Amino acid sequence: MSEPKPKRDIARELFRAYKTQIRKPRKIVELEERVNTSDPQPLSTVFNEIITNRDWRQGIAEGNLFSDWEKVVGEDIAQHSNPITLLDGKLTIQTSSTAWATQLRLISNDLLKTLQQSAPGALVEELVVIGPHAPSWKRGLRTIRGAKGPRDTYG
Repeated sequence: MSEPKPKRDIARELFRAYKTQIRKPRKIVELEERVNTSDPQPLSTVFNEIITNRDWRQGIAEGNLFSDWEKVVGEDIAQHSNPITLLDGKLTIQTSSTAWATQLRLISNDLLKTLQQSAPGALVEELVVIGPHAPSWKRGLRTIRGAKGPRDTYG
């Protein structure tokens, strides 16, 4: 008869792999690529290396889009709109009134081109414009069964 195979201890194997630092290779620029690692480097060079190594370019571009909203879209539009989310290329913008929501929907193609030019690293493919938050009219004095309620001033 043959001897039974010993059981594998996966936890021990993982610990040994961690201890010997056998890990997946990363896309890291080696320090030897710098001209001289002992010399001081400008902060811009160091930051650019970190951003490149960690693949942060898109995230920084998207963050700049949110923080520089007024510079990107202009003062008038920025007073009446705020970027809410940017998920899967869809930028959601909330406006202060339904009139502004309608105006932004009408100029959405031009606005999208402006956003793509001003934040080239950000992935903005589509705009979703919503109006202001509306109160719920489900209960109260102004409730009518089967009717939506007074919705003429909300998104």
